[in-house]
Amino acid sequence: MEEKWLTWAKEIQAIAQTGLEYAKDVYDIERYEMLRELSVDIMANYTFESRETIRMSFAGDKGYSTPKVDIRGVVFREDRILMVREKIDGKWSLPGGWADIGYSPSEVAVKEIREESGFTARAVRLLGVLDKKFHGHPPDPYHIYKLFILCEIVGGEAAGGLETSEVGFFKEEELPDLSVGRNTEKQIRTMFEFLRHPDKAIILD
Repeated sequence: MEEKWLTWAKEIQAIAQTGLEYAKDVYDIERYEMLRELSVDIMANYTFESRETIRMSFAGDKGYSTPKVDIRGVVFREDRILMVREKIDGKWSLPGGWADIGYSPSEVAVKEIREESGFTARAVRLLGVLDKKFHGHPPDPYHIYKLFILCEIVGGEAAGGLETSEVGFFKEEELPDLSVGRNTEKQIRTMFEFLRHPDKAIILD
């Protein structure tokens, strides 16, 4: 579970953002802007980021506040799982990233696999929808849902991309150093359960 201060900051920010979207009264708008600044104060107090950076990235959205969506493609080759090395931290993750406007979840998974690993794939089925805050990830300023989609390779060849430097297939007992902001060891091992039990029910939350 995430730290209380982070939960409070995110909830206050969400209330402020949604309030600013619908408020008409000038005094209500002023109060919601004060709430937004309070959320920035909390984040600045507990992190090393500047208030301006926090205001732009964490408290800069408009419209009704909703969770972000991170989509991961799960690909097996025999008893090994496809992973890519992230340039940003040098660690390994399932290919994936933020959901893109105009793309379905399956299309995002296929696109990310192609861009990050070089393989052409097709989506097979949804494996899980997880709330990031429940699964041992480092603290994150955003509320994030993670979708894991099973895919199979239909072409292409291994090649790094703009954000990845290496591509590999790993056995469950030989997992590399993981980029835990993107995927945890428990999540990867859960994916292997789907390999052993193809009829396993979709995991939720």
